[in-house]
Amino acid sequence: MGQLRALTQEVLTAILKSIDEGIHVVDTGGRTIFYNEVAAKHDGMNVDEVLGKHLMDVFPSLTEESSTLLQVIKTGKPIFNQTQVYVNIHGVRIDTINTTLPISVKGDMVGAVEIAKDFSRMKLLAERLLDLQKGLFKSNSKKRVKQVKYTLNDIRTINPDFIHTKAEAKKLAKSNAPILVYGESGTGKELMVQGIHHESHRSDGPFVAQNCAAIPETLLESILFGTTKGSYTGAVDRKGLFELADGGTLFLDELHTMPVELQAKLLRVLEDGMIRRVGSSQNSSVNVRVIAAMNVHPQLALQEKKIRHDLYYRLNVFTFSLLPLRERREDILYLTDFFIQEFNRLLSKNIQGVEKNLEIFLTGYQWPGNVRELKHTLEYMMNVCEGNLLRFNDLPVILKPNTAVAQEINHSSDNLSLRKNLVDMEKKLIKRALDLSKGNINQAAKLLDIPRQTLQYKLKKIPY
Repeated sequence: MGQLRALTQEVLTAILKSIDEGIHVVDTGGRTIFYNEVAAKHDGMNVDEVLGKHLMDVFPSLTEESSTLLQVIKTGKPIFNQTQVYVNIHGVRIDTINTTLPISVKGDMVGAVEIAKDFSRMKLLAERLLDLQKGLFKSNSKKRVKQVKYTLNDIRTINPDFIHTKAEAKKLAKSNAPILVYGESGTGKELMVQGIHHESHRSDGPFVAQNCAAIPETLLESILFGTTKGSYTGAVDRKGLFELADGGTLFLDELHTMPVELQAKLLRVLEDGMIRRVGSSQNSSVNVRVIAAMNVHPQLALQEKKIRHDLYYRLNVFTFSLLPLRERREDILYLTDFFIQEFNRLLSKNIQGVEKNLEIFLTGYQWPGNVRELKHTLEYMMNVCEGNLLRFNDLPVILKPNTAVAQEINHSSDNLSLRKNLVDMEKKLIKRALDLSKGNINQAAKLLDIPRQTLQYKLKKIPY
């Protein structure tokens, strides 16, 4: 039993050492019992300088109140994503973001474990990003260069509803009201947003885009609103994205990933156009149009409390819902032809179109990645195709159906009647649904994802 316990401890130690995060474990007395190399690198220390020592002996600037580890030992409650600034015994300042958890054995607390990320490095990367954007805007303002790549004309469609959405976007672009764009990944949200900016009175102003999910929560506020010197260790007077976007448009993608507390500050900016840098007591005015986008349905985001109700209603002045490709199937072959011509130019090829069996597959596939997935699929096929028509066999392996379905599609090329092949496929799917539901019409309709009345009509029209 003792050998097994020793082996288990050895394996656990090896696992903890291999984790690419700073791991610091203390007992209930605040003495370090585990400390990995990543944590040592963050703290500017050697493992031997910390292991077996009390926290406050190694990090003398910490107190029982400021140490997240000692706080968890005292309260028994976990702490998530809290920034901590402290000084090691060598006088070096350290900034980390810590998640600290109590360790209990059979109901008794035996210590606490802290998982730390190097906040200093993240701040540096975020600040460099802001500096790059700031330099880009200065350069563009001198050259009067447009800051958007796409216009509404770059959104290709022959779907009547989508054409109407584009026309409405062009008309509402002239307003200064905020806009919310919803659409699944790959439906063209950023194209729509850039197109709206291009059509607006702000088209000569900056266009600033920020994905809210791409920046750690603890940094997003300073990225958006800027910082004041002394607001945290190493902080300087720095403009945030709102100030960089003054006179133009700020595009906030994946808004639902923004912390709810920060959403309240965003709401205040939308209400009165005033911002306050992190660490400052002064407000300043900005003239920015906010366009937000989400890839989850707004109602679902509200139900799951990922977005504040008051912020949603403020953004919901103008809302655009971008149809997924599966709901505008007439666009599939239209876009296929468009992308083939585009890649013909880029790849110096002369592909004339697609074979019939591939056409059947393309129009029947659900395209969960939407237009982006279709474009990337065709790009791959254009590179591997050796003839003048794209073939079913040119599809990426991940998209090829199972052997039985593939054979069905290939055999269908013997009879190129689209109507007949679709009717045959419909018969097989309905028969399969009836078999699975043991003849229950309601259940079969649910499996087929069609109304019960539609299934009854089809059963009367054609015997199955």
